[in-house]
Amino acid sequence: MADDEKQKEKAAQPIDFSTFLFSLGSAALISLGATPNPMTQKTEYDLDHAKQNIDLLSLLKDKTTGNLTKDEESLINNFLHSLRLKYIEELKKGKKLAIKGFV
Repeated sequence: MADDEKQKEKAAQPIDFSTFLFSLGSAALISLGATPNPMTQKTEYDLDHAKQNIDLLSLLKDKTTGNLTKDEESLINNFLHSLRLKYIEELKKGKKLAIKGFV
């Protein structure tokens, strides 16, 4: 299968709520430096962008309360818990570096 055909097939796959959550969660993880950016293969740190994606997930959780399947609810709760912990961890690292004069 040619690369163009693979791209079209990938783009044609249906998106559902869980896929959307994975997209936001993945973007936050990339901004937290937890995984390399798939486009550049470089590790990035952008805590403002990470916080924005975490806040979006939180907003979605609040606005969809009572309308999610158990799996979706579990997924969003687990994402938020993990991402918030990682965000706080990265904030603490930044403060330590600032105190030592590296930032």
